[in-house]
Amino acid sequence: MKQRVFVLGSFVADVAFRMSRLPAWGETLMGDTFALGPGGKGSNQAVAAAKAVGGAGMSVQFLSKVGDDAFGQLARTTWAAAGVDASLVKNASVATGAAAILIDAVKGENAIVVVPGACFTLTPAEVDETGDAIRSASVFLTQLELALDTVERGLQLAHDAGVPTILNPAPAPEKPLPDAFLALSDYFIPNETEAALLTGLPVETVEQAEVAAAALQARGARNVILTLGVRGALVVTEDGVATVVPSFSVGPVVETTGAGDAFCGGFATALAEGQPLLEAVRFGCATAGISVTRKGTAPSMPSRAEIDAVLAK
Repeated sequence: MKQRVFVLGSFVADVAFRMSRLPAWGETLMGDTFALGPGGKGSNQAVAAAKAVGGAGMSVQFLSKVGDDAFGQLARTTWAAAGVDASLVKNASVATGAAAILIDAVKGENAIVVVPGACFTLTPAEVDETGDAIRSASVFLTQLELALDTVERGLQLAHDAGVPTILNPAPAPEKPLPDAFLALSDYFIPNETEAALLTGLPVETVEQAEVAAAALQARGARNVILTLGVRGALVVTEDGVATVVPSFSVGPVVETTGAGDAFCGGFATALAEGQPLLEAVRFGCATAGISVTRKGTAPSMPSRAEIDAVLAK
């Protein structure tokens, strides 16, 4: 049977400003460069997954909503170039969203504000229309840049069909995330900041990360993969076994904006291919390690050949 990653998520245009440092509130700062490119966590993860595909028997299908505008056309061009099946993506009567990204060129760190626009109008009923595609997928991947009831519906459809579900709880919601989302997640993938916000616990050390992961599992998450930046990823399986998978230092860090999306997309592809959990996490770490050496989000996602070369070393 053909393997397929189904991604439910957002597309927004990334409007990135690079500067020597992040400005303080009320401060006007002269920047170094400006760039406009494709973004949105769902789209980024779909692109990462598609570029990480290793054979003809594998595909990546994306569900979102875009406006009939220049940003919407940018989305479709991006998906076509990466090999993402966007045949299910719907058109909206509202404008495609955008994300303002402020990048510290010295540290490679960033601050982001997202206005989701068209993708936020995707409804649970429209997700239901793609139910057959979700139920026949090898892996289902989603995030929290859509309306929460829409995300929950996708997770529920996949869960009920026995399709392994991956939830990247980003951005972490301002209000507590209902336990139902965790209970529908076979693989729950927060970063340190998101884990701290979701649990109310400090997540500054590996030991603290293990405590936070246990708290998330107590709320229903099956396996927790807590990404730790340069330290790699903490994997806590449903039976409580904790393992840290190291990160990959591929070259100088240029930008970390797309690292989390690269990890999730690469991990989803590896999982759909049948790789064991820890090997799939290692694959995701390699994907993220390459992405941070490049500018942008979707444009930073590496090819399968590049990922395999890093893993081989």
